[in-house]
Amino acid sequence: MMPEQQAREEIDRQLEQCGWAVQDYKSMDLSTQLGVAVREFPLSTGSADYVLYAGGKIIGVVEAKPEGHTLIGAEPQSAKYLTGVPETLPHYCLPLPFAYESSGTVTQFTNFLDPVPCSREVFSFHRPEELIRLALLGKAQLRANLQVLPALDTTRLWRVQVGAVSNLEQSLAAAKPRSLIQMATGSGKTYTACSFCYRLIKFGRAQRILFLVDRNNLGRQTVNEFQQYVSPYTNYKFTEEFNVQRLTKNTVDPASKVVVTTIQRLYSMLKGEEEFQEENEEQSMFEAESPLVSEPLPVVYNPKIPIETFDVIVVDECHRSIYNVWRQVLDYFDAFTVGLTATPTPQTVGFFHGNLVMEYPHEQAVADGVNVGYDVYRIQTKVSSDGATLAKEPGRLVPRRSRQTRKKRLAELEDDLTYTANELDRDVVNPARIRLVIQTFRDRLFTDIFPGRTEVPKTLVFAKTDLHADDIVRVIREEFGKGNEFCQKITSKTTGKKPEDLLSEFRNSYHPRIAVTVDMIATGTDVKALECLLFMRNINSASYFEQMKGRGCRIIGGDDLQAVTPDARHKTHFVIVDAVGVCEKDKTSSKPLDRKPSVPLEKLLQMAAQGMVHPDLV
Repeated sequence: MMPEQQAREEIDRQLEQCGWAVQDYKSMDLSTQLGVAVREFPLSTGSADYVLYAGGKIIGVVEAKPEGHTLIGAEPQSAKYLTGVPETLPHYCLPLPFAYESSGTVTQFTNFLDPVPCSREVFSFHRPEELIRLALLGKAQLRANLQVLPALDTTRLWRVQVGAVSNLEQSLAAAKPRSLIQMATGSGKTYTACSFCYRLIKFGRAQRILFLVDRNNLGRQTVNEFQQYVSPYTNYKFTEEFNVQRLTKNTVDPASKVVVTTIQRLYSMLKGEEEFQEENEEQSMFEAESPLVSEPLPVVYNPKIPIETFDVIVVDECHRSIYNVWRQVLDYFDAFTVGLTATPTPQTVGFFHGNLVMEYPHEQAVADGVNVGYDVYRIQTKVSSDGATLAKEPGRLVPRRSRQTRKKRLAELEDDLTYTANELDRDVVNPARIRLVIQTFRDRLFTDIFPGRTEVPKTLVFAKTDLHADDIVRVIREEFGKGNEFCQKITSKTTGKKPEDLLSEFRNSYHPRIAVTVDMIATGTDVKALECLLFMRNINSASYFEQMKGRGCRIIGGDDLQAVTPDARHKTHFVIVDAVGVCEKDKTSSKPLDRKPSVPLEKLLQMAAQGMVHPDLV
């Protein structure tokens, strides 16, 4: 089979998936369904590979090319067909408004009703209903509306938010497909997003906006922000004018204007899964990252979620893998992409084509009084730095704990057990080391760390694993001589109380004074009264470390702080208590995407022997 014939067979398949009946010119029947793609259609300017009929009228053309052929080079050929339709044939307008060039593996689309028509790659073809909608808009296309947005009402915005919204709108008006906003934690990123989402829907006439978050907990927080947002133009709340949907089922409400979800659920929907468990969205992708470099996840067309489902995608502080292994999920939609981050990596900036429309780093936020700075208090133990050896002794029984059941059993060591600092608290638990760190923290808390204070400040402890978090909670309660309410574990595996309820108590109530987490509060979560971060795990990613530090930098009024910590007058700074040297070790920005990942068998066996459990290993 010739390459162009192979391409046409794939194009036929894709057109049919997208709701088009593919017919030969000599046997065409426009009554079969709403959209009909007619092969080898003769026009006055030549024979078009496909002419698209929607609702009984000609609306566009498709130019087919073999795989690997330049599509930009085929644009003049498809453009000439737009003017070759006889006026006697039913049509929406002349020249025709829409043109595709496709090889079956790559497809690009030009909307000639846009103020500056420019081709763009699309995952597949638009449905007939969407092309009809666009044709009936005439010149009032989204990209045209973005060029004539009304003046920004700055009444409820501060300087940085005004700059972010204004610069973003200029970028969108220039039809730049990707824009990145960097705003320090606590500077009002989510309110900024609510502001520009409102304007894009109200004045830009965007059909629907997708708002991607890192995990479910942040989705609830984001929906709350939209519910509280009051329009300066109408004095109505956002949700009184437009429907905001947080996905808890794999169905998009047709009436929704903003859809909030995680990329994990979105991928599940594209795969056609009917259900997706909410607990799968509770773990941050910063924690769930594969130990192996992975290829992009495969994405296929889903007729229930066409490429035109969203006009704009907002990516809020998602893990860098959203631009690597999850990238094709973003590329599926024919939409503008707007990134929000406090800590951009070079790879993230690269994904957004270097189009950083707002840059407001933490250092400037501290200078402006929007964030507080921090001090570091180092607790160093020999075991946490160098590891240790547990010597085999005849008759000496050592506790062994199952990761899955958590059941302990006593057994003799088969040989001397030497463990490194990295293996500590993951493969080998040294309770004495945990206790020493907590004792030192307790003894120095009111003399060196927070001199003159009498109440334990709101403190967040970062643990390595859920089991490690359990061990830390027990030791803290024992060493401080306090009960359950004093120290609580808040992770994605917490049961009894919902993690969000525990988080609300930590944020707004006197108890708990100390929270121990692995992932739940590491990114994005707002706990303004937090004054102390205790690191009992190391972090290799610079971006993730900055995210974790960001939990402590938010400002809070004196009265609000005293409501949860009575002896605190003002929050002037926060303290990082570093028990693992996390502030001293170099961090990597991001991993490159390896198209052909390979891992030596020796490494795989070693990882399996260490008890590492991950889908990529099994």
